[in-house]
Amino acid sequence: MFFNPKTALSVSLIALLSLTACAPNEQRRVRQAEAREANPGPCPRAFALYESSRSVEFLGAEKHENVGFTAEINKVRTLCRYYSDQPIEASLDIDMAFGRGPAAQSETHTYNYFVAVTRKNIAVIEKEYFPITVTFPPGVTQMSVTEEIAQITIPRAKESTSGANYEIIVGFELTADQLAFNEAGKRFRVSAGSR
Repeated sequence: MFFNPKTALSVSLIALLSLTACAPNEQRRVRQAEAREANPGPCPRAFALYESSRSVEFLGAEKHENVGFTAEINKVRTLCRYYSDQPIEASLDIDMAFGRGPAAQSETHTYNYFVAVTRKNIAVIEKEYFPITVTFPPGVTQMSVTEEIAQITIPRAKESTSGANYEIIVGFELTADQLAFNEAGKRFRVSAGSR
């Protein structure tokens, strides 16, 4: 299993086009027929882990004037395709919102987030971390970004193994204090830096 952010899709398409162009007509027809078959089940459920869906940086006590940078995962969307005994091929879009609070000491900040594939309610199979760097233009304190993971490949044990057996979970990499803040139900929205 592997994750390929952003550019993997074009590389995969080029490889697929090259492979298809070289294949005899009969093989091409078989592949096209297989590709039209319905998935044997639904896609893996994709969502943001509640405790890790927000990031708030404080420079000092937990109060508005000490907020540095904030981040929030607003929505996670996935598309997938699988047929016969082939692996699940999924893509992921993550809508994120970022804020620059009154204590922020620069216009640029790098956040780290993770994408994990799990057996549903059992265990993590694979987990990878990705950085996202946001630069706030002068006078701007809030930004929204959609981050794309172009390819997630999930091997299946057999043809009848459904995507419903897996979950794709995303969240921010947090310090122990940030995690405790979220677990306590405290919140500073992305707009915390705005007055």
